[in-house]
Amino acid sequence: MDFQLSSEQKQIKEMVTEFVDEEVVPRASDIDKTDEFPADLVDELAKLGLMGMPFPEEYGGAGLDYHAYPIALEEISRGSGGLGTIVAAHISLAGNMVYEFGTDAQKQEYLTPLAEGEEIGAFALSEAGAGSDVPAMETHAEADGDGYTINGDKVWISNGSVADTVTLFAKTDPDGGNKGISSFIVRPEEDDGFIVEGTEDKLGDKGCPTAELRFDDMWIPEERRLGEEGEGFVQALKTLNGGRITIAARSVGIAQAALDEASEYASNREQFDQRIGDFQAIQHKLADMDTKTRAARLLMHSAADKKMRGEEFIKEAAQAKLYASEASREVANEGIQIHGGYGYTKDFPAERMYRDAKLNEIYEGTSEVLRNTIGQQLLD
Repeated sequence: MDFQLSSEQKQIKEMVTEFVDEEVVPRASDIDKTDEFPADLVDELAKLGLMGMPFPEEYGGAGLDYHAYPIALEEISRGSGGLGTIVAAHISLAGNMVYEFGTDAQKQEYLTPLAEGEEIGAFALSEAGAGSDVPAMETHAEADGDGYTINGDKVWISNGSVADTVTLFAKTDPDGGNKGISSFIVRPEEDDGFIVEGTEDKLGDKGCPTAELRFDDMWIPEERRLGEEGEGFVQALKTLNGGRITIAARSVGIAQAALDEASEYASNREQFDQRIGDFQAIQHKLADMDTKTRAARLLMHSAADKKMRGEEFIKEAAQAKLYASEASREVANEGIQIHGGYGYTKDFPAERMYRDAKLNEIYEGTSEVLRNTIGQQLLD
């Protein structure tokens, strides 16, 4: 793996860094306070071509590789964890489902507006009784004429209340286990029976609405099924595998933000007639924070490199997400410690970064599930 960024990757990083510093960082506190979807910032990201980064230009994307995409997402997440989730769920989950498993006609009709940022995407897999245990889902799709009637509920759906396209998983064969799950493209504004029950009041990740969805005799045409019946479970696993690289990117971005804030504070805060950064104890904390952030970034790019080469990357993606997510929480925690009492107040962003970091260990594969995945890969 080449550790030097290409000229294109450098340009992307510089462009996104400038946008984040000028437009996102100044808004991050307000987004956290109001928990409102930052539609104007999403529109600006779309104008910069950042809402369809890895997708081909023929479908409205920017055609970026899987190093440039996580680099950009890391920067976005450095500014706002919630905005990072909005982009990751939109691209890596909803958009990627259509790109990887849709027909050309489906890509032209549904992926293109997602990639161009004209529409927002969501990925509806989890249920109250089927989080990590996907086959336990109860949402079902029954054949009905030249389509399907869908009934059920989904929870923890990022972008769920603002999405124009939702990739939905439902059982088409209740007795089929893993092979009885299929996936569909749902259009909330077009499909009667699509109901947003509400959104969660979360610890962090503010600005990204996490919705509970209900489907009440919702009929959709057969041409909106992705792939063949029974392929949904495998599609979900493949999609989440790639998505773990981008959650690692979100984690690295938050860790970098916490490190930057702590470094600045340690350089300016004085106690006992000297900067607290002159104390060895603080220097050691900063050293560990930087080392963990750099290690997480390298694991992220290592997994991305294998994905780009077309190699198996299940273990590497799980390791990147596992390490980066736990590192982000540890780095953010030390950031609060360096700030002392001020870090526990909302006058400083350290506490927001800690709240945003915690989510990384939970969604798109908990740390416990990821350790299972890594262990199984080592033994297979």
